[in-house]
Amino acid sequence: MNNPTVAEEELRRLGDKFGLATVDLGLLHVSGEVLRLVPRELAVQHTLLPLALKGRTLRVAVADPLGTEGPDSLAHLRQLEIELVLAPAEQLRQTITRFYGHDREALEPKIDAQLTVGPSAETLDTVADAPIIKLVHALIEAGIKRGASDIHLEPLERRFRVRYRIDGILLEVDSPPKRLQLAIISRIKIMANISIAEKRLPQDGRIQLLIEGHPLDLRVSSLPTAHGESIVMRILDQEGLKLGLPELGFFPDDQAQFERLIKLPDGILLVTGPTGSGKTTTLYSCLHHLNQPDRKIITVEDPVEYQMSGINQVPVRAEVGMTFAAALRAMLRQAPNIVMVGEIRDQDTAEIAINASLTGHLVFSTLHTNDAPGAVTRLVDIGVKPFLVSASLRGIMAQRLIRRICPHCSKAHEPTTRELQLLDLTAPPTISANFRKGSGCARCHGTGYQGRMGIFEILVISDALRAMIHDGASAAKLRVQARAEGMRTLREDGVRKIIAGLTTVEEVASITVGDVS
Repeated sequence: MNNPTVAEEELRRLGDKFGLATVDLGLLHVSGEVLRLVPRELAVQHTLLPLALKGRTLRVAVADPLGTEGPDSLAHLRQLEIELVLAPAEQLRQTITRFYGHDREALEPKIDAQLTVGPSAETLDTVADAPIIKLVHALIEAGIKRGASDIHLEPLERRFRVRYRIDGILLEVDSPPKRLQLAIISRIKIMANISIAEKRLPQDGRIQLLIEGHPLDLRVSSLPTAHGESIVMRILDQEGLKLGLPELGFFPDDQAQFERLIKLPDGILLVTGPTGSGKTTTLYSCLHHLNQPDRKIITVEDPVEYQMSGINQVPVRAEVGMTFAAALRAMLRQAPNIVMVGEIRDQDTAEIAINASLTGHLVFSTLHTNDAPGAVTRLVDIGVKPFLVSASLRGIMAQRLIRRICPHCSKAHEPTTRELQLLDLTAPPTISANFRKGSGCARCHGTGYQGRMGIFEILVISDALRAMIHDGASAAKLRVQARAEGMRTLREDGVRKIIAGLTTVEEVASITVGDVS
């Protein structure tokens, strides 16, 4: 019998000290079912290897009995008891490489294929019956069925809060116990293919689900907070990009005007508004409307939110030098007809987009401004010469999202004097107005609203406006000229939708509080 090496003796002494058995991994065989219980990332990060599953106890080999973070994360993730055994560190690392491979592709795709399916799939392994997996799927499915745009899981000091954003409003729902916080977050991070070992830095990932035959993408963001990682899952419905222009909330006259703009052969069309105002959905609807076999369309996005058939979509990767500007330069060598830039953020991107529009391309993009005329001065502020803006700009549309009155509990409403004064609703059109309000029902969860629509401010660049932009006119002067030419403000479009019985005075007043007619 061979004499034990110094390292083996040290390992045995360590095992005796902590009451742990030691194991030789040389001739070890581990089943694929057991390996799937531990993501490769976790195994490599914490130098641990699953050996066998007996009942609800998973036997795991480690090199350091004091390194409890890995085994604790695994216990929470799989809701299993962990039995530790010791193995030499170098031998353990070699064995992990032997079973998992040198990179993520060796085993992880097989694991993800089983772990990221929807709740109705029958291909999950035996661990799929674990309560945490069922709970996470139930949280996601409930949010989707209630029409949530995103799901927020927020660790607070004494509880773990879950909220759904429905029609732009956050609604708190029954939340899981605080003790399940780590397990739920770990499960979601596994599904999103992001590191469960990294808890100190923000991370982003994506989950693809099939709910009742309906494909959905969830964009996942994790953010370290004082009481744990906050998770937000943004629900991206592939059907949303197939919306026609009427479904966005356009009245026929606005729709006809907007369609004329998006069918121009060249120039820039900007969609403006704050975060969450539906700019991306509007642009995707434009591209869906224009997507024909005789047109080449390329987009550059950060990130690519929806996968669109027939369109070349380029993701921004700033860490490798693939910025908006770099991607846009490369895209123009692909001879596209239509280009969409997710957002104009700096002078470089703006100037390349403008030059593209001046050389025969139709360019769509977004800006963060409060109104349509403000987009002109925003471009000048970031360094674009006024003469370039005037030459390239074809139109600007500012937009907001307002809640629709629930069709199931909508009823006639007699507005109060204060409501009429709030939006200056004293003109003759109010005589025949169809004022309505939702009384609240089970389908709208008592809110009186169901779904959202847009209100729009469309600025078409006329010759007079073009001359004013060239001469460096202020946003206020541009706005006066645009109003004289018939531009309808956000608030005025909202009032039209109140009169049509689509929304309420309170909703329009709250969304257009900064608007000056």
